[in-house]
Amino acid sequence: MFLTIKKIPKVSWSSKKPYNLRPNFSTFIFLCIGLAIFGLGEGLLIISLTGASPWSVLAQGISINLGYSIGLVTFFVSLFALSLWIFLSQKPGIGTILNIIIIALMIDLSIFYIDTPQNYIGQLSMAVFAVLLVGLGSGIYLIANLGPGPRDGLMTGIQRKTNFPIAAVRAFLEITVVSIGWYLGGTVGIGTLLFAFGIGPAVALGLFLVKKVFSK
Repeated sequence: MFLTIKKIPKVSWSSKKPYNLRPNFSTFIFLCIGLAIFGLGEGLLIISLTGASPWSVLAQGISINLGYSIGLVTFFVSLFALSLWIFLSQKPGIGTILNIIIIALMIDLSIFYIDTPQNYIGQLSMAVFAVLLVGLGSGIYLIANLGPGPRDGLMTGIQRKTNFPIAAVRAFLEITVVSIGWYLGGTVGIGTLLFAFGIGPAVALGLFLVKKVFSK
């Protein structure tokens, strides 16, 4: 059962070390595919107009006030999160840098090329599909094992420094960014709740599917 997964699986194209500066070509390609799927999911959730993921709510709120695209704001928000690693003794990998670039790019491409469904059922269906895509993309890039994303690294770094439970640190970060984003005008709704409660099982499903396909 995928909900019982407790650690990141390893497959033939997983990097043996997260800070490998010269990964196998297959590892690099799967990493990029995973991040592109992740970014597409984030973009579709925004397009659905049902709400966005907490960090995208923040990016959306900043975008509304500054006039820059959500993808570009996401890029700089990720860079800011990465800059905080300096105080947390965290070390980025290739996956960390590509996470910042590819996800931001895919969010803007999604928003530019894909239209919002006309009816609420279509919007809600898009939101559910978006969460599943983020989960699948997460599964692929986590199994590639080339370094955590800037926000994941921020979470684990704070946990190590404070020794607070990882769930409490994650909740604090998510509640903080979604509150700021909502105050700035970002969209919070059923899609945000779907992401909050569905992303854990979706990532577990993504890990399970990738392992099942590539462990043969």
